[in-house]
Amino acid sequence: MSKDTGGVQTRPAPIVDQSSRPGAISRLLIFVAVLILSAILFTLFRDRLGDPFLLGLLGMLAMIGAGFLFTAAIGFIHIAPRSTADELSRAFVDTMGQGLVVTDVKGRVIYANEAYSEMTGATSGADVRTVEGLLSDSPEASPTVYKLAAGLRDGVAGDGEFRMPQPIRPGSEPGARWYRVRARTFKVPGYRQPLSAWQIADISGERAEQERFFLDLQKAIDHLDHAPAGFFAADAAGRITYINATLAEWLGIDLASFTPGVTTLSEIVAGDGIALIRSVKADPGATRNAVIDLDLATVSGAAVPVRFMHRVTATRDGAPGASRTIVLNRDHGEDASADLRASEVRFTRFFNSTPMAIAGVDGDGRILRTNAPFLSLFGSVVDRDMLDRRVRLDSVMHLRDRAAFEAALASARQRQADIAPIDTVLPDDEDRHIRFYVNAVADGGSAEGAEEAAIVYAVETTEQKALEAQMAQSQKMQAVGQLAGGIAHDFNNVLTAIIMASDLLLANHRPSDQSFPDIMNIKQNANRAASLVRQLLAFSRKQTMRPEVLNLTDVLADLRMLLSRLAGNEIRLEIDHGRDLWPVKADIGQFEQVIVNLTVNARDAMPNGGGLSVRTRNVADNECSAYGYRELPIADYVLVEVEDTGTGIPADVLEKIFEPFFTTKEVGKGTGLGLSMVYGIIKQTGGFIFCSSAPNVGTTFRIFLPRHVVETASLPKTIDGELNAPAVAQAEAPKAASKDLSGTATVLLVEDEDAVRMGGVRALSSRGYTVHEASSGVEALEIFDELEGKVDLVVSDVVMPEMDGPTLLGELIKRQPDIKFVFVSGYAEDAFAKNLPKEAKFGFLPKPFTLKQLATTVKDMLES
Repeated sequence: MSKDTGGVQTRPAPIVDQSSRPGAISRLLIFVAVLILSAILFTLFRDRLGDPFLLGLLGMLAMIGAGFLFTAAIGFIHIAPRSTADELSRAFVDTMGQGLVVTDVKGRVIYANEAYSEMTGATSGADVRTVEGLLSDSPEASPTVYKLAAGLRDGVAGDGEFRMPQPIRPGSEPGARWYRVRARTFKVPGYRQPLSAWQIADISGERAEQERFFLDLQKAIDHLDHAPAGFFAADAAGRITYINATLAEWLGIDLASFTPGVTTLSEIVAGDGIALIRSVKADPGATRNAVIDLDLATVSGAAVPVRFMHRVTATRDGAPGASRTIVLNRDHGEDASADLRASEVRFTRFFNSTPMAIAGVDGDGRILRTNAPFLSLFGSVVDRDMLDRRVRLDSVMHLRDRAAFEAALASARQRQADIAPIDTVLPDDEDRHIRFYVNAVADGGSAEGAEEAAIVYAVETTEQKALEAQMAQSQKMQAVGQLAGGIAHDFNNVLTAIIMASDLLLANHRPSDQSFPDIMNIKQNANRAASLVRQLLAFSRKQTMRPEVLNLTDVLADLRMLLSRLAGNEIRLEIDHGRDLWPVKADIGQFEQVIVNLTVNARDAMPNGGGLSVRTRNVADNECSAYGYRELPIADYVLVEVEDTGTGIPADVLEKIFEPFFTTKEVGKGTGLGLSMVYGIIKQTGGFIFCSSAPNVGTTFRIFLPRHVVETASLPKTIDGELNAPAVAQAEAPKAASKDLSGTATVLLVEDEDAVRMGGVRALSSRGYTVHEASSGVEALEIFDELEGKVDLVVSDVVMPEMDGPTLLGELIKRQPDIKFVFVSGYAEDAFAKNLPKEAKFGFLPKPFTLKQLATTVKDMLES
């Protein structure tokens, strides 16, 4: 403490101060010792050294002294007084209100200020004790002191607080005291080891103030908890950081288990009420208040009608801030009758819970009021601030449809009942479709136009529009497929007749004949036409397929060399195999054709070179929604991606790429059947194909093939693609040329096309068979009955007038259950086999076919 002596401020003297520089004392002692030693030596050796030596020594010392006096006089050597900075530091430390004691490494007190002596009761330097010596016996203080002392030994500063039942200074006013202790080490020039500084302060008054503040806070919280209104606070993300007991009781929340920041606003707000809350936005750096009527959801799922006194804040940069909300329970109001209150609650609940967005507009189309679904639907376009400024409703419509809304509003002002709905899109998102219904208000429209002139209902139709577009595309593709299939069927009959006629001519002409090359040319072109027909059948999903369980990793590995040659040297081909691919069931030849066609298309899209990637991976059912394809059912798939870095496909062309005969290539350089065949093969396999592309970026085809679950035990199939009849697809696996194809059996040939039937009769008759012909199923039954069932084999077309092939087989099974039967058709067998009895067994010969393929199929079926 400072003392006043005759009007002059003086600092209190420290009770202990041993901080003088040890270096100066040492030099003084050495100097005195040297003088004493010199005197002793002078006495002992005076006789030996003689007077001249002593006189010289004295003279030398005199010269040193004179030199010292001269240099001191001119200021070259001077004795520095204590600096001003030292004085300021010492004055500051001596007048501190906190006790300060400095000790060395051995625990000896180097310095203690007056405050420390006052606090500890020391009256002299001998009474000063270190903090450790003073408090080590106190069970309340010793843990804190020992911790700080241990930290000082490691050079770590620290602090702590403790409570003493009585003051440290004996004789002080009794009562508990709180003390704060700080300790740190510091270095002083002249000391080899760092010193330790301990500060101790009485903070009992500060603690008493904190306790009073805490008690006041507890009282405030208690008042808030038991207030007749609810209250909660939420952070910028909508997490509830505080909720009072009243609101917790209404919602059934146990405050003992409530954790701040875990529950969110969306969990306690029912319906679309959260849209009303989010629509309240403050200006940057400001706050905003709003009154909102909505329902809260209890823990049990019940709805509580409430009114929010909602305040939100925003940071200076406009980011949402914390919010504070008072909640009034509208069931407990006292300002109106119970019936009126219940009616208001029911209306508010109905208004905010309806799935339709509702808005009331005045005669100029300005929005007067809305419900929660309206703000939820149009939150990206309008907010509550815009509604407060009475913005026009047509601001949420596309510019091109605003005239239609104005006309509908004019009709509503004239009280017309029948007003056509308006289909539009959001102005900032044309992928979202909205339908508006404008209804006139019978009692609305004041002179000032402040009341509703119309009630507008809005429904999002995005999903409906997408389904309509998908249905239209599906119907178009189905219609085109039926057309392609019908054309292919007729073409197959024509081509079969041409090919069979060519074979008959070739059988009667030698290669040396002049007409032989012309006949071969006819047959070759017929085969080319048959290839085009197969592509049409692939698109119409009626081609012949032989599905088998495949591992796509092996299939693509076998195709790698072929794809490399197709792509060329200018294109980098990468094949990325997925790990542990699931098996799929597909026709390996048809799947290879799919990959080849996509590779060729990618090559043509990169005339200057680029990159082509073929990737495979498993797609589990929970990953399907991530791709955003509405047509893709939720299931397990194996995904094949074919991606190129080519020129890309424009959006208007992308919609037509799978249509047959659609091509962007020059005339004569493409048939337009490549991608349509790919589409048909994937669809017939049970898969899905999608294409995404952007001009000058590239194109990606994604093929989703269903995962095949291998059955532990399976029986041989008869009609679904794994036929147990031996005579299947002989055109794809012809027998050896040396096989004898003649026979003597009786064959009934049923075909409505005369040219095909005549060719078949000649082909089989020339090989020794007895052939009976019929042009329809009805005629075939008559001939079969006339022959009394003595028919070894029936070869029949599938599509015929009056009675088709499957019906004929059903009737023949009734007459002769073990009848042998071969279907001839341009369609796949699964296109008609589903209409056959389960016990039906038959062979199949796809059109168009050669005479040799017909004879081979008949021979194999008879021998089975």
